[in-house]
Amino acid sequence: MESTIEYVPARKTDSMPGRFFALLFFLALPQAAGLLGSVFTRPAIQAWYVSLDKPWFTPPDIVFPIVWPLLFLMMGIASYLVWKERNNVPAARQGLYLYATQLSLNVAWSILFFGIKSPEAAFYEIIVLILAVVATTVAFFRSRILAGWLMVPYILWLLFAALLNYSIWVRNPF
Repeated sequence: MESTIEYVPARKTDSMPGRFFALLFFLALPQAAGLLGSVFTRPAIQAWYVSLDKPWFTPPDIVFPIVWPLLFLMMGIASYLVWKERNNVPAARQGLYLYATQLSLNVAWSILFFGIKSPEAAFYEIIVLILAVVATTVAFFRSRILAGWLMVPYILWLLFAALLNYSIWVRNPF
């Protein structure tokens, strides 16, 4: 009985330079989403956000520019790990589609909360965002366990952000 081994040429993205550029892309993508969201956030901080009645558990302003880039870094690593599994694990491709969806929803929250100045709309949207991130995380866990774990702090932060968002909404008549 003869066995044959079929040669399958590597894709360009499977080469060392291809993987390196893919890593850069996946690290940059969530940071870019964060930068896009900040276009709406930054002008509203001094002009609007500081005047809101916020709950006692609101973190100091310095926390946000530290936490978000770290979360984006973890998301970038997680998405890269899942991307590497895209040809081997069926859940990987689904996870990447969900990941792109939740990144878009993340930007949309900044537009609703800071751009349009609607904590009510932003609260409903963040619920959808949390559901999308949970679905993404489940798909990431199915693709690479580490990728799933890297998304868990993001879920926890979003749950806190939803509580903060809700509290601001109910404390401030709009």
